[in-house]
Amino acid sequence: MRHNKKFNHLSRKHAHRAAMLSNMATSLILHKRITTTLPKAKALRMYIEPLITKAKDDTTASRRVVFSYLQNKYAIQELFGAVATAVANRPGGYTRIIKLGKRANDDADMAFIELVDFDENMAKTEAKKTRTRRSRKSAPKAEVAEAPAAEATEAPAEAPAETAAE
Repeated sequence: MRHNKKFNHLSRKHAHRAAMLSNMATSLILHKRITTTLPKAKALRMYIEPLITKAKDDTTASRRVVFSYLQNKYAIQELFGAVATAVANRPGGYTRIIKLGKRANDDADMAFIELVDFDENMAKTEAKKTRTRRSRKSAPKAEVAEAPAAEATEAPAEAPAETAAE
C-alpha cells in the first residue's frame, strides 16, 4: 500500500532523484524557464516552491537551508536577489507548467516549467500600445498607384478630342 507516499519517485533512487531535482532547480533559477518531461516538471514544482518561499526571508539561516538543497552559490545569489524581490508580494504559485505535447522519439509528455514573474509574454500588465502616425512616405506611393489608372482613363478621352480637332 502507498500510504503517505505522495511524491513521484521518477524511477530513481533517492540520491539520484535529489541530485537531479537540485540540478533542475538550479537551471530553473538561472534560466527562468526549462523544458523537461511532465512528471519531472511536476516533481520540480514541489521541490522548488518551498525554496522560493524560504528565499523571501533573506537571513543567514534561510540561505544555509536553501544552499543545502541547491549547492550552487550563483543560483543562491539569483534566488535571494532577483527572484525573491520579484515574488515578494506573491503568496505562492511561483512556477507555471505548460504542456508541449509528445516527444518524437519516445512519446513522452513534454512541458516547460517557468518562473511566473519572469515571463514577458504572459505579463499581467500589458505594455501601453503606442499609436504610430502614418509616415509621409506611404502617401505618395498610394497616389502614384492611383495616377497610372487615372492617366489610362484620360488617354482615350483625349484621343477622340484630337481626332475631332483635326
